[in-house]
This record gives sequence, C-alpha cells and structure tokens, in this order.
Amino acid sequence: MPKRPKILQRKIVAESRLFKVEELHLEFTNGVHRTYERLVSQGHGAVMIVAVNEHNELVLIREYAGGFHDYVLTLPKGLIDPGEDALTAANRELMEETGYGAHRLELLTQLSLAPNYMGHKMDIVLARDLYPCKLEGDEPEPLEVVLHPLNDLNKLMASDDFHEARSIAALFLTREKLLYEQE
Repeated sequence: MPKRPKILQRKIVAESRLFKVEELHLEFTNGVHRTYERLVSQGHGAVMIVAVNEHNELVLIREYAGGFHDYVLTLPKGLIDPGEDALTAANRELMEETGYGAHRLELLTQLSLAPNYMGHKMDIVLARDLYPCKLEGDEPEPLEVVLHPLNDLNKLMASDDFHEARSIAALFLTREKLLYEQE
C-alpha cells in the first residue's frame, strides 16, 4: 500500500448551505507537489434502501433531481440523523419516502461516488418484510412510488429516467445476494 501524501496546507475555498470545497496542498513521497480540491464530508453519512416487497418487486421513487433539473427514478435514500445508525435511518427514510417500513433490514455494503473529489460514503441497505407505514418527510412535494419486478432489471436499466450509478450498483449487489440465498 502506498504511503499517503503529506498535507502541507488545507483551507476551505468555497461554502454553501450544502457543500464545503476544501483545497489541499499535498506533497507526494516522490517529492511532487499538487493542489487538490474536494467536497468535505459532513454529517453522519447517508443510506440508500433496496426495498423488496412480498411480490419480489422493487419499491422505487420518482423525485426531482436538481442536478438534471428533471425527475428521475431511483431508490429511496437520505441522510443519517444524529443518534441514528444506518439501519434505523434506512427504515425512517423508507417510511418517509415510500410509505413502507421493513421488519428485516440488512446492511449490504458501503459505496462511494467520485472518491477523487468527495469523501462521501453511502450505506446500502436491503429492506424486506415490508408493511404500510407513512412518516412525514422533508420532501418539497409528494414522491411517486413505483413498483418494478426485481427479475426484470434489464427493462429498468433501459429506462431513460433510471441512471444513478449508486442505484444501479445497489440493485446488482442485491440481485447477487438474493441469488446466493436461493442456492
């Protein structure tokens, strides 16, 4: 394993309500100096939930995505609140965004996105044995809940509005886990 570069200086160069951009002045072990910028991780992490109902259907949501200024189909997700663990946060977010709770929650893995620029990680949680339960969330409008057969991921992947990399990775990890359980 390579030795990490030495941090010579770090400073916040931009800040908004949601993001802090940090500039890192680094010296690598070979003497090369570089300046990197990254989004600083804040908060307690986040969760993404792969909820599967008794009919072997995925519980998806359609929500507004500011980055695309459009609506996308995705998995329920949200931030872990202070005092929560990932499974508690996953069940709360599931209730807020879909109107379902889960009797069985299992941490599948932790994913990152663009680790060269962000230190954010997201816990992927499999939720099963669903039951109706709606909590008030922080969404600006009601989310559309969409059910999709788990055994037809190819059709979902071909959908123009389903393209978030973390959702796609989470679904393939879930499919592999469930196939392994059947063996």
